[in-house]
Amino acid sequence: MSRAAGGAGGFVPRILLVPALLGLALLVVPLTALVGRVDLSTLWQDVTSPAAGSALLLSLQTALAATAACIVLGVPLALLIARSGARSAAVMRAVVTVPLVLPPMVGGVALLFLFGRTGWLGEVLAGVGVRIPFTTVAVVLAQTFVALPFLVLALEGALRATGQRFEQAAAALGAGRWRILWRITIPLAGPGLVAGIVLCFARALGEFGATALFAGNAPGVTQTMPLAIYTAFNGAGVSQGTAVALSLLLLVTAVAVLLLVRAWRPGATR
Repeated sequence: MSRAAGGAGGFVPRILLVPALLGLALLVVPLTALVGRVDLSTLWQDVTSPAAGSALLLSLQTALAATAACIVLGVPLALLIARSGARSAAVMRAVVTVPLVLPPMVGGVALLFLFGRTGWLGEVLAGVGVRIPFTTVAVVLAQTFVALPFLVLALEGALRATGQRFEQAAAALGAGRWRILWRITIPLAGPGLVAGIVLCFARALGEFGATALFAGNAPGVTQTMPLAIYTAFNGAGVSQGTAVALSLLLLVTAVAVLLLVRAWRPGATR
C-alpha cells in the first residue's frame, strides 16, 4: 500500500496522537482509580447495607417512574417536532435542548420556584393541601426535567431519518392516523426510541444537582444513590466504602447503557 493511502489514521498529523492519548487517559485513568479503590472483600456487604439498599431502591423506583413520564410526554413531543416545519421545529428543539446545557442546580432552582410554596403552581397546590418540594415526587420531577431531552432528541432524529414516505403510502391505502402511528411510525423509529429510553433511564439514575435543590437529601425519601455518595464523602450518611461501591454500580450501569444503545443502532455490528 502506498503511503498516500493514509493508513488507519487517515491523514491526521501524527503529533496529534499525543494530546489524543492524553485526553483518553484523562477519561480512563480516574475511572480506573475508582475501580482500584473498591474493596472486593466487602463489595457485596457495602452494596446490600441498609443505607445503600434504601438509596439504590429509591433510585431505581424514581428513575423508572421518571422514564415512564418521559415516554408519555416525550414521544408526542418528538413526533410534533419531527413533523413540524423547519422554523417551528428549530425553536422547539432549542427549548428541549436547554436542560442539557443548563447547570442542573439551575434546573432545581427553577423547579423550586415553580412548585415551592410561593411558586406559580406551588401556591395553588398548597391551597388543596399538596406539597411537592422535598418529597419523592420532587425527585421524579427533577429526574424527568433533566432526562426528557435525551428521549426527545433521540426519537426525533430517528423520525426525521425515516421520513414520511411510508406513512403517506399507508394513508393513501386508507389507514387511519393511529394505525399509521403504531404500525409504521413507531416501528420504523424503534431503535431511536429504545436508545432514547435507555439514555433517559441512565440520566435519571445519575441525576444529582436538580434533585439536591428541589427534593433535598432525606434518607429513604429523597436520598438517591448520587446523593448518598455525596453525603458519604462529606462525613454523613453511608460509609465511604459503601459510597465507592455505589459509584462502581453507577459506572457499570453507564457502561451497560452505552453497550445497549450501541446494540440498537443500525450498523452496530460494524
